[in-house]
Amino acid sequence: MAVKIRLRRQGRKKKAYYHIVVADSRAPRDGKFIEQIGSYNPTTVPATIHLDEARALHWLKQGAIPTDTVRRILSYKGVLLRMHLYRWGKSDAEIEAEYQKWVAAKQAKIDAQIQSVKAKKEEKRTLRLNQEKTQRSEKEAKIQAKYQTETTTQTENTENQENTSPTE
Repeated sequence: MAVKIRLRRQGRKKKAYYHIVVADSRAPRDGKFIEQIGSYNPTTVPATIHLDEARALHWLKQGAIPTDTVRRILSYKGVLLRMHLYRWGKSDAEIEAEYQKWVAAKQAKIDAQIQSVKAKKEEKRTLRLNQEKTQRSEKEAKIQAKYQTETTTQTENTENQENTSPTE
């Protein structure tokens, strides 16, 4: 019996979420499964992943083959790193130390990406504010110039009317 770790679709139309299950490869996608080891919701930003890492590692040691998407999820969570170190014959303490080092490096990388995204957003925001300020000042200058020309033409018209009016 070939065992696969794969996604089992749940939810409604256009609102899918998935359970990560261990199933016989001959069973249908949403059919009978052996064990549910997690869930994956790609509709949230960022995607939500809950995974029982110990059970996933257990099934990988038993020879279960993950599908492409599940392989990416397991890699993201560090389960495949642990499996790789296990196959190399590392002890549990060495595996845990390597895993913690990997998690720290990954978290630093994620934090750097978050900071760069925030910096770009802030830069766009300040650029947009500066553009709005210049546009506002240009509009105010146009309005002020228009008001100045209107007031000068009105005063000239009143002066002309006074000059042209017959004196009695």
